[in-house]
Amino acid sequence: MTSDATPRVRLSAITKSFLGVPVLHGVDLDLRGGEVHAVMGENGAGKSTLLKVLAGVHRPDSGTIEVDGEAASFAGPTDAQRAGIAIIHQEFTLLPHRSVAENVYLGREPVRRMQVDRRRMVADTRKLLDWLGEDGIDPTDAVSSLSVAQRQVVEIVKALSTDARVLGMDEPTAALADHEVELLYDLVRRLRERGIAILYVSHRMREVFDLSDRITVLKDGRFVTCAPTGELTPDDLVRHMVGRELGDYYPDRAAPEDFGRVRLALRDAGNARVRDLNLEVRAGEIVGLAGLQGSGRSALARAVFGVEPFTTGRMEVDGAAQRVTRPRTAVRLGIALVTEDRKGDGLALRQSVRDNTLLVRRAALRGPRSRARHDVPSLLDLVTVVARGEHQEVRFLSGGNQQKVVLAKWLAVEPRVLLVDEPTRGIDVGAKRAVHELLRDLAKRGVAVLMISSELPELIGMSDRILVMHAGALAGELPAGASEGDVMALATGHRAGAAA
Repeated sequence: MTSDATPRVRLSAITKSFLGVPVLHGVDLDLRGGEVHAVMGENGAGKSTLLKVLAGVHRPDSGTIEVDGEAASFAGPTDAQRAGIAIIHQEFTLLPHRSVAENVYLGREPVRRMQVDRRRMVADTRKLLDWLGEDGIDPTDAVSSLSVAQRQVVEIVKALSTDARVLGMDEPTAALADHEVELLYDLVRRLRERGIAILYVSHRMREVFDLSDRITVLKDGRFVTCAPTGELTPDDLVRHMVGRELGDYYPDRAAPEDFGRVRLALRDAGNARVRDLNLEVRAGEIVGLAGLQGSGRSALARAVFGVEPFTTGRMEVDGAAQRVTRPRTAVRLGIALVTEDRKGDGLALRQSVRDNTLLVRRAALRGPRSRARHDVPSLLDLVTVVARGEHQEVRFLSGGNQQKVVLAKWLAVEPRVLLVDEPTRGIDVGAKRAVHELLRDLAKRGVAVLMISSELPELIGMSDRILVMHAGALAGELPAGASEGDVMALATGHRAGAAA
């Protein structure tokens, strides 16, 4: 880290309440030029509120803000922007059918002779892209033609066009595919090298350790600790955030003798995306499915669920060969799929918790099974959803509680095989623990669980066996507790293994 001696920003004893409920309790934080300062904590810890205080969205009830050593007061985001502070929010604010340059200067278009100076707008945008070392984006490109990672670059360029010297980033990798995360890493490092101060809010422990220079931990709106990243371990962070050791982070695995009959089996199964798949998942077992982005992990799950059906080989459910060509058939066979995009594919965000919980049962089942698990309050208690009630709209729940509603939706049809794709993506460590315990509890009840995860510690901590995919095929099988190195060796094709 090559940070300035005087902090770019210092927040001291910041408090904030909403409707009389305290959210921040005297929080301190300083941010230096050329530094990536991570803020971690569970949902409700106060991270987003602190970020919005910095951005001028919320005015603190008490405490002080200093910018470059001078006292500052922000009446709104414009004041923070004038002070050189910009925030990149998790949800992008770009207009897809306008060009990159038009988005960068939206509302601040340069004017020449009473008309928008488009030539200057494009030229200035190109300078900023060049400054960042981004030569794959043209200022005249429509934003709709860009990848998610490129759109994030445009958001950053938009912030830098206001002469921002302090950049807040809220869950910047939440919407990125695995191969795009490295692109963000490079971008953050380039910003740091150019002296930008970065406040980095993330739930992902690995990227925080990869990128940050210091880490501040908040819990229940209170400052817990701030330390150089090199002086902390993942176990330290978990203990500071939730009060338990990393070794207690995952529930105990099942014993092999507790596994029951084979619930799901693939015999030489394949389609246009995957090939020669042979695997078995037993009742009571959690089988992890690892692999790099594009390896075929999600394609396998979609094929089992009938979204992109198998065209070769055979699939068996409870020992009987089945041809599943659509999701409705899969549901009636007791197969459930929790997709990685819970907002896009898993939930009707403007409908109630109750309606979402009953969504699949109402749509896919008929007859006696359609009445299974109709007791919504009991289901919500089972998955420990925290909401004002079953009639609250799902969009107002936290990410962790939204994920629990997705799980409740599938529990309502009493699945025998549960496919879960990135079950804890974008949720905090406390909510992750709750999801992990729920998955293990379902396995104990006889459900066969096939779990896809990009987080290797989660995959290793949760799985009774690990299957690894590479280039659309199974590259090998690893036992419970395998090392990250062993998983990556198979995932990258550097080592062959005995597939199931």
